[in-house]
Amino acid sequence: MGEPVTVNIPHNLGVAEAKSRVGSGIHTLSDIIPGASLTDHHWEGDHLHFTLEAVGQRIISEMQIRENEIYAIFDLPPVLAMFANKIKAKLQKEAPKMLDKGPGD
Repeated sequence: MGEPVTVNIPHNLGVAEAKSRVGSGIHTLSDIIPGASLTDHHWEGDHLHFTLEAVGQRIISEMQIRENEIYAIFDLPPVLAMFANKIKAKLQKEAPKMLDKGPGD
């Protein structure tokens, strides 16, 4: 069993806009963990389920899009669990960038 890392990402976008921006920016999560790649993702309502792979390990993850926050859960496998605090700190810093609209705001 791995170690779950949870992150709350506050926003003022509402569910629909936050969901749209997460969908457009999900690929940026692979930059948070060195060598990681997004291998799968799908929506179930306002929940995004996705898998990242890094150093031969799968990180099963979920984002719950809520009215004023995104609640993200990353289930780190034992090999990556030793880096849980560093990964959480980087997620808290970098994950909000998914919500940026980008050029032409």
